[in-house]
Amino acid sequence: MSTTTAHADVPAGSRRAAPHRATARLAGALYLLTFASSIPALPLLGPVLDDPAYVLGPGADGSVVAGALLDLVNALACIGTAVVLFGVVKRWGEHLALGFLASRVLEAAVIAVGVVSLLAVVTMRQAGPATGTDGTALVAVAQGLVAVRDWTFLLGPGVLAGVNALLLAPLMLRSGLVPRAIPLAGLVGAPLLLASDVLTMVGLNEQLSVLSAVAVAPIFLWELSLGLWLLVRGFRPAAFPVAATA
Repeated sequence: MSTTTAHADVPAGSRRAAPHRATARLAGALYLLTFASSIPALPLLGPVLDDPAYVLGPGADGSVVAGALLDLVNALACIGTAVVLFGVVKRWGEHLALGFLASRVLEAAVIAVGVVSLLAVVTMRQAGPATGTDGTALVAVAQGLVAVRDWTFLLGPGVLAGVNALLLAPLMLRSGLVPRAIPLAGLVGAPLLLASDVLTMVGLNEQLSVLSAVAVAPIFLWELSLGLWLLVRGFRPAAFPVAATA
């Protein structure tokens, strides 16, 4: 059988859609990696986040460093999701796609700042109090660094996650790459999450509260369902009418 005949037996749409299948799987895997890295990082970072005198005590540096490394993995996966999806979604809105890429990179940078601040606390604890250094002052500095991390957690996975949804969800809804219910969850959840975070910034809400949990739920569902769909099902073929009718 000739090469020409073999290609003729395969629908043109299938041949052209194949590269996008690999892209969808990679994007989905990276989205799920953000969950697999960020969720276990929280309990690992607990010792330094919850103990005001961590810098003076015996410490649990191994746990904290492991949590910090997982947060770095999360940051890199955040960038990866935007880089992988950009080439596909830009055809339905290049400005939104570029904005999503920039927002995702900024989110990763904010997360990295929080990681560095906690690793600085670990270094301070390992170095021990310098001669003549007041332990109270050391604790104050360490708590300042922990406060930096708390703000990065609010701004990165919080505010910027809402911004990401406002940029990517319209592209997914417009393109039909995934079922409509998935981007609609992002469009509904983004304003809720942003409102909750703003209330937290001005002192009218707590990061760990019922309101925060309700506000973050749709965004959690949006990103998780998007990752699962892309990994298992890929982009919907109907989103590529040119390839399907070529």
